[in-house]
Formats: sequence, C-alpha cells, structure tokens
Amino acid sequence: MMAYNNKMKLMFGTKRFINGRIFSNSFFNGQRLTHTNIQTDNQSSDSKVAPLVDLYGRQHNYLRISLTERCNLRCQYCMPAEGVPLSARDALLSRAELLRLVHVFAALGVNKLRLTGGEPSVRSDLVDIVQELSGVPGVRTLAMTSNGLALARRLPALQRAGLRALNLSLDSLRPARFESMARRPGLPRVLASMDLALQLGFDSVKVNTVLMKGFNDDEISDFVELTRERKIDVRFIEFMPFSGNRWQDERLVSERDALAAARRAHPRLARDADDACRTATMWRVPGYAGRIGFISSMTKPFCSSCNRLRLTADGNLKVCLFGEAETSLREALRGGASDADLHALVRAALRRKLPQHAAALPVAPRRALARNYCTSAPEPPPARRRPASELTHLDEHGRARMVDVGEKPVTARAAEAECFLVVGARLLRLLRSARLPKGDALTVAQVAGALAAKRTADLIPLCHPLPLELAHVRVTLPRGEHDGGGRVRIWCETRATARTGVEMEALTGCAVAALALYDMCKSVDKGMSITELRVVRKSGGSSTWPTEGSSGKGGEGPHVRAHDTSPLRPDETYAPTNFMYF
Repeated sequence: MMAYNNKMKLMFGTKRFINGRIFSNSFFNGQRLTHTNIQTDNQSSDSKVAPLVDLYGRQHNYLRISLTERCNLRCQYCMPAEGVPLSARDALLSRAELLRLVHVFAALGVNKLRLTGGEPSVRSDLVDIVQELSGVPGVRTLAMTSNGLALARRLPALQRAGLRALNLSLDSLRPARFESMARRPGLPRVLASMDLALQLGFDSVKVNTVLMKGFNDDEISDFVELTRERKIDVRFIEFMPFSGNRWQDERLVSERDALAAARRAHPRLARDADDACRTATMWRVPGYAGRIGFISSMTKPFCSSCNRLRLTADGNLKVCLFGEAETSLREALRGGASDADLHALVRAALRRKLPQHAAALPVAPRRALARNYCTSAPEPPPARRRPASELTHLDEHGRARMVDVGEKPVTARAAEAECFLVVGARLLRLLRSARLPKGDALTVAQVAGALAAKRTADLIPLCHPLPLELAHVRVTLPRGEHDGGGRVRIWCETRATARTGVEMEALTGCAVAALALYDMCKSVDKGMSITELRVVRKSGGSSTWPTEGSSGKGGEGPHVRAHDTSPLRPDETYAPTNFMYF
C-alpha cells in the first residue's frame, strides 16, 4: 500500500492523494466526484505552489494582459486600415473575472503584470483596474504598454493607483510620417505623455519603435538622440508578422543593420548591461541619460529565456505570442472551475509551449518522417500531400499539433468507458471478502481513476485540458461463484460543458483505475490481464452513440466490421506500417 501511495503522490501531487482511503466515504455514500468535492492543492494553507516551469526549464513569472481589442490608431504593422472585427461584450472578461485570474496567476508565482490592448487607455475604468491589480498579493510590478495618444491626462491617477512602468509605442519623430504610419495624427500628444511620465518619476519609461526598411530606418540616429537628455530606453523592434499587417521580409531591418546605422551616427556607442530575462540587447552613448536596445524577435529569437504568458481580452491563455494554440480560461471560470482547476489548465497549456516561436526567420523545410507522426510517403509531390483537414492532429508538415476547437460550440458533453481486469479465483475470493493484503483495492482504484480523468491533458499529449463537472468511477466484481476466476469490470463516466468531447477523460479514468487495481493485486495474482478498454457511450458535439433504439448495453461501441480471419486477399485493406506504433 505504501509503495502505491508513493506512486500516486508522484503522479497527482502529495496533497491530492494522502492515503488509499482519503475519498472512501464519498464512494461508499454514492457521492460523485467533481471539482467541488475532491481535495486539491489550494486547500492546504501550508503547501508551497511549484513555479510555472515549462518542459524546457523556463520559469514564467510575467503575464501580459490584453484589456481590450479596441484601439484608437490603425498602425500599418498592426492591423488593416478598416480595423478588425470586435468580440461581443459578453465574450470578454469582466473586471471580476480578470481580477480572479490574476489572483490565480499570482498564486502560481507570476509577479509582473503588463496591461496591453488594443489600446488600454480606451478603457474608461482603467484606473480602477490598475488599482485592483496592483493590490493583488504577490504582484510586484504593474506596467502598461500604450500608444500614448490619450494618456497624458490620466497618468497622475494611474501612478497613484499603482502603475509603475510605462512603454510607449512610437515609430516616427516626424509628424507627417507618424500620421502615415498610424493613419491618425497625434505625435505631440505622445511626446507629451512620455515627458510627463519622466517628470512624475515612473520607475521605467521605454519607447518601442518598429523599424521598417524604406519607412523609418533613416530615423535611427534621431531616436538615439532622444536619449541624450531623457532617462528612457528606446528599443528598436524587428518588424514581425501578424494577421493582416502584410508582413514582408524585405521590409525587415535586422539588429545588425540597425546597430550599424546607430554606430555610424554615434561611433562611441558601447554595450550596456542587459536586463534579467532580456528581450533586448542594450547599448548606451557615453554621457547620454538613456539607452537604446534591439529586440530581434526574427533574426535572434530570445525564446530560450522567455518568461512570458499572455491573456487575451476574451480570456484565452496564449503561452506564445506567435502560437496558434489557446486555452480558454473564461469558459473554465464560467463553468464553475475552482482555483485548482485553473492551476491545472495553466500548467497543462504551459507544457505545450514550444522551444522557439513559429515566426522566427525561415529555415530550410525539413523532411516529414514517420518518426514525426507523418502518415504519408516521404516527400510526396505537393498535389499528393494529404489535406490537413483529414488529419486534424497533424499540420501541413506532418508534425503533431493540438486541434483548434475555438470555433466549436460549447455544449454539454458526456462519455462512459469500460475495461476489464481478468483475475484468478483466489484473487476474486480475496476481493469479495475485502481481505487483500494491501488493503481496500477497489476504493483505491476508484480514487486513482477519478483523479486521472481530471488530469488527462497532463497524461495524454495533444488533449485539451477540460474542467470536468463529473468524474465517476465504479468497480464491479462478477456475480456468482467462478472456480476459474472472472472479469472485474471498471467503468468511468465523465461530463463537462466544453467545446470538445470527454471520451479521452473517460478512457484515462478507466485505464488508470485498472492499473491501480492491478498494482494492488499483483502480489496475489501475477497472471492478471487488462482487456477491452473502450468507449461505450458518448453524447454532445456532432455525434451521439449508441443512437436511440440501438443497444447500448454490454459495452457496445460504434459498429465495426467483423474480424476477418481469412487468408490475405488482393482486395484486402492496406494498413500502413511506417507508424512508430507498429
């Protein structure tokens, strides 16, 4: 029993599994396990929450929060002139929801917040938001990125509310060019916001400048001069691709070219110390009050030291600015998820963060091999490549990816799964009389299955993390006397209100319950076997089965053809053998 408990602690955390009988009352009373009655990590006041570390050892303590999708400018590198479609108001996070999520992230070790947009200053309640977020325990720094157009009159109130650092987006110091880039006038107002922030004594004032060849690359020396009397950091950012901004690599001004231009105008320019978890390489002209820096997201990605997470205005968590995958924390919040459920969603999303963002400058396309889950022949002609829509877990290069379910409707989902543990007669008698040497094996199996169903996304790659409303596991012994042993049935039911089904959660609950029972019983019967793991019922989404009128009893799943035991025939279905599974 002790050995099994230790295994479960490693899998589910010390506080979630204290001993094999911690949840026994709920099972014997027939109470179903949900996120409201399973003990979780946040129920122990003395437990120390592990930091947010991804699979590549990067610790994440910085959360960028989009407060709105709206903006009062139409910068050419950011969005089309006509703007972008806006989400409905009820699809965006409320202030209360945002505050709760910030508490959740702060409990996970996030200590720096940055408010972004759209343009955050278009929010009429911006000062209230800043005051609420700056008071969250654990938050040490609250910063904001703004275009500065409508900011000057609000800066004193924002500073009093707790705003400590300000980044201003400014791409030209020439009024006509500024208006051409932003498709709006307003350069004097932005400069006024910058100077007022310096006068108010903000901890940090930075200027972000996106360089584009043939547009503002001749202003590099002007921006360097901006640091002569002002204690600011001017950071030159490589032009990056976003949806609708017509990105072209020939418009990119690399760090190497920008630095060379700065050195031509200021030969004494010298390297300066970089900030922790740096995004920019910093330089300073001796005697100047401020510094310049280069953010080279395209030519020199800083992904290896990335410590950032992003929360969109509609409540989706993005672990990478350029990544397509998003995790809806809003749906989990509105579905009644506990803080522990939200912790699990965040950690599951972070485990899928890639070592480098997809927008880094082009590398030669690599051959898609069977080892990378490619089911097509090596290097097929483009016309013969299998459409991505047929293999939803593979991208166009044959690499495994998470399916985007963002457009699917949120519906009530349910699934039931079962499997069997075939045991000998002696073990069956011990289970019936509850005299197994290791203790109450049936209850331990139920607990293990319920916990595993809730952690499916942590155990199964490419599974969406879902806040389950129900994870119910039942273990049933065969009736009557069986001299030759019998089959113990393990059954798991799962439910959730989500965009995707819960079949994998039901299967995982069944499988882990069976493994737990096997582990508890192996000292008595070493000839056990686990068999017939399958989904027996599902509802919600695009299909429901068994359909009304068909038999759903006895563990029948979708109809499949009978097993063919005849000799190989010329018209026999071909099964590929270049999968790593075979």
